[in-house]
Parts: sequence; structure tokens; C-alpha cells
Amino acid sequence: MADGKRMDMSQEPCGVLVVDKPQGFTSFDVVGKVRRLYGTRRVGHTGTLDPLATGVLVVLVGRAAKASEYLSVHDKSYRAVMKLGITTDTEDIEGRVLSHSECLPGADAVISAAAGFCGEIMQTPPMYSALKVGGQKLCDLARKGQTVERQARPVTIHSIICEPLDARDGRYMLDISCSSGTYIRTLCADIGATLGCGGVMAELRRTSVGNFTLADANTPEELENMTPKEREARLLPVESLFTGLRRVVLPGFFERLFRSGCEIYQKKLGTSFTDGERLRVCSADGSFFALGEVFEYPGGSAIRSVKIFCLDQNR
Repeated sequence: MADGKRMDMSQEPCGVLVVDKPQGFTSFDVVGKVRRLYGTRRVGHTGTLDPLATGVLVVLVGRAAKASEYLSVHDKSYRAVMKLGITTDTEDIEGRVLSHSECLPGADAVISAAAGFCGEIMQTPPMYSALKVGGQKLCDLARKGQTVERQARPVTIHSIICEPLDARDGRYMLDISCSSGTYIRTLCADIGATLGCGGVMAELRRTSVGNFTLADANTPEELENMTPKEREARLLPVESLFTGLRRVVLPGFFERLFRSGCEIYQKKLGTSFTDGERLRVCSADGSFFALGEVFEYPGGSAIRSVKIFCLDQNR
């Protein structure tokens, strides 16, 4: 801080910001801009987007940044352009070209091949990715010319719609809903390999992450042109990250005990949540303030604190 004083944490902005990342920006670029615009160093994000990609990047501001380690994986949706007849070392259009093919399949064959990837599939992460192997990012190793063995892992393609943009040029639009951890560039390359002509990702736009969509998003430029009050209003509550979790409401007495680190026995609340279940914990007025988890104790099943996000009990 310029005045050398520690920021009053109750005054620090806190919430979830949905950014429409422009092409050419790294996810870290977006984080840096949000830090400056909101005047806090505590900023993180929930899922990297490559510089080539655009669209939904969920950014966590203030105490919300602590939520990332407690988030369940979210399904994601993308709109991509696949270019057939080419392969590259990065599996996207910007990589070094490895092969060309002039023999392109017809649109019906492409649509059928894409549909064959719907469901649970095994996918090998690309070398040009942020995934770490032995403590090093694969992309850093790839830039040094190194290739390491990667284990294929299961991912789920919930739906895939393939439509030709220019079949003669091998360009197709893919609308994809998938599990977290799916690499769309690898999906394009795998479809191309199945067709025998090769394929790369030419464009990528992420349209949703969980319940966050482009309708919630602003570009960095739009945020910069807002007043501080308008920017503050764009922050969604931390609870929006956990809408998939069931909620428990604590009366005032039990809330005070919970905030002090005490476990709250379910028999006293009249609840019956499952052992190991993670919960949204709310005050008597229904406002979210913490994450809790159910554990079995000698005295019975109880809810204990995992993370408190709202420090002020009298907010």
C-alpha cells in the first residue's frame, strides 16, 4: 500500500469476476489487469486459457482467491474451429507444421467422426499445455525441444455438434460441452487422426465454466472504462462458486461456535447430511459465509469448518 498501512480486509473487494478474455492475452495478463483495477494483490483464476483462446475466464478477487483450492471441477463449454488437412507440433494453427494432406473427407464423414468422440474417452495431454510432469510444465519442456511420455486419462465429451464452415477447405465449427481437463486442441487433432488427414484447432472460444457464461462476462477494456463503483458491482458473491453444494443454515449460537472452530453435531441441527459431504454454510439470515464438511466423530456426525470467507459476523 502507498501509505504503508495494511489494507482493512473488511474493505478489500471480494468476489467472483467473469472476464471475457481477448485473444493474445494470457490468463496471467488478465490477473495483472484485475489486480490493478481492483487495487488488491489477492487475485487468482480457476482455469487457464491459452493466448489463442478467448472467452470465459473466472477470476477470484480478494478473499475469494482462497476458494480455488476448494472448488470442485466444473464442466465447460466451447466453440472451436477445426482445420483439417494439417498437423502441427502444438495441435493448433499457430504451431510448426508437421504434415499436409490434400485429401479431405466429405462433410458427412467428418460429422460422423466427431460424433464418435461423444462420451467418456481417453485423451493424452498435449506437450504444449500447463500440465506439470515431475514438477515442470509440459509447455516449458516443449519449448526446450523436449518430449516426455504422458499418460492418457479419461475425459468426458457430454455433447459435440459439428457443422461445416467450408468443407472444401476442411474448416468445421465444433460446439462442445465437456468435463474439466479436456483439451480441445487434442480433440481436434484426434478427430483429424481418425479421418486420416490430420487436424488442428484454428480458433477457440470458451462459452461457459459451470454456471458462469459469457452473459456474465466483461472484457478487460470494458472493466477499465467503468467507474470503481461499477466495477465493484460486477463482482459476484463467493457463494456462486459453490452452487452445486447443498446448504446448511446455522442459528446464531451455532454460528458463533462454528466460527470458533467447534464442530456442530447434526443431531442438534436436525440435519442428516452424508459423511464426507461438503456444504455451503449460511447464517440465520441465509447469507453464505463458509464451507463446511461432514465428519463422523465419537459423539456422532458433525459439520466442521473447512474455510470461512466472510469474517464479519455482524455484516
